[in-house]
Amino acid sequence: EVQLMESGGGSVQAGGSLRLSCAASENLDSIGCMGWFRQAPGKEREGVATIDSDGNTHYADSVKGRFTISKDNAKNTLYLQMNSLKTEDTAMYYCAADRRSYLSSAYFLVWPRDFGYRGQGTQVTVSS
Repeated sequence: EVQLMESGGGSVQAGGSLRLSCAASENLDSIGCMGWFRQAPGKEREGVATIDSDGNTHYADSVKGRFTISKDNAKNTLYLQMNSLKTEDTAMYYCAADRRSYLSSAYFLVWPRDFGYRGQGTQVTVSS
């Protein structure tokens, strides 16, 4: 089982930046796809960004050009750099992973519920 632990959430004003980190319990090379999804109260789970073992990335249209997903295999850590934050970015953000390499990172962006593993989440609150 892959253990994931997020950090880096917090409160920020609109236009500000945050960087989320996700520490994994094993080498990221052994994981097919990783990503971030978010869920706000009363809203559906939304895929934010995903990255596969080859480094291919996918982003939700709502965050393209503002968020960047990356990973450091040496540190077993996934990141989400969030710039130009908007109030509508307010949500609980979850790190997720899945070993099934035959499923693309684009698939998990659309179907984040299908990730096999997820962390406990970190809250991001953006105020106007």
